[in-house]
Amino acid sequence: MSYLRPNWVKTLVDFVRERGGRPFLTDANTLYVGQRKHALDHIDIAYENGFSPFSTGCHIIIADGLKGTDDVAVPLPDGKYVKEAYIGRALVDADVIISLTHFKCHEMTGIGGALKNIGMGGGSRAGKKAMHSSVHPQVEQANCIGCGKCTKECAHGACTVEKNAKGRRVATIDPEKCVGCGRCIGACNRDAIVTDFGEPCTVMHGKIAEYTAAVVRGKPAFHISFVCDVSPHCDCHPMNDAPLVPDIGMAASFDPVALDKACADLCNAAPVMPNCCLAGQDTHGDIFATMHPVTRWQDAISEGERMGLGSGDYKLVKI
Repeated sequence: MSYLRPNWVKTLVDFVRERGGRPFLTDANTLYVGQRKHALDHIDIAYENGFSPFSTGCHIIIADGLKGTDDVAVPLPDGKYVKEAYIGRALVDADVIISLTHFKCHEMTGIGGALKNIGMGGGSRAGKKAMHSSVHPQVEQANCIGCGKCTKECAHGACTVEKNAKGRRVATIDPEKCVGCGRCIGACNRDAIVTDFGEPCTVMHGKIAEYTAAVVRGKPAFHISFVCDVSPHCDCHPMNDAPLVPDIGMAASFDPVALDKACADLCNAAPVMPNCCLAGQDTHGDIFATMHPVTRWQDAISEGERMGLGSGDYKLVKI
């Protein structure tokens, strides 16, 4: 429900075309079930949501091809966690990167900002699996009612519902089959599925930062974040709750690290909306940590700095 507006995209496309550029829209296929799992349905859902050549002024190319296998192994000699990043070929072939990000909370990384959008969004299916490999959801069975929603959302058969020793129907997740995409977390209405970080949050943020470096290094890159409809969960969920803070606007920078830090600071400085799920709670000045306490969004900033993508120190210029 909180995808970016196609008319915003058209404004940017027109700007690029007027300067001789040949823009296209891109995204890579997902690990989880839904209409972005392979290119044909991916393009169909883009058209359904208004992202057609007639409304945006440019074509869509799914970065990692028909089934998510058209990728390039980009060397990362300075990578701490990743030595080769599997990036969708269309992104590797692009001469310039302009990222458009919906800034929001995220149940696995705390924030969903430019780094998350570029790194995770640019990875092919193999790349996404590599980035998620250190994260596995687990079921708190005392809260589970065995409704089976998680089994419908899991694309890998990792979630099952069976009777336990007490005769209650409860879900379990097979860690051997789970790829850590987290789709089941959003599907559960009882908050019975939580993130089990087999490794610290820093590891996942580190992998995302390294994948981001693989996408943008060696080519001009500019980043625009839309800080509106700041949702409590990732946009991949089939529903969306009330925004946590009022719409703040748009922020942009050549530095994705500074951009993410500024967007997070702007959200944390804003009042919490009275009708959202955090209403009445003491957020201690950090809505992201309050919403998803097992995450550490600050790790995204430090890991981005480590990879030379930018700096968390910034100057905010309001226009």
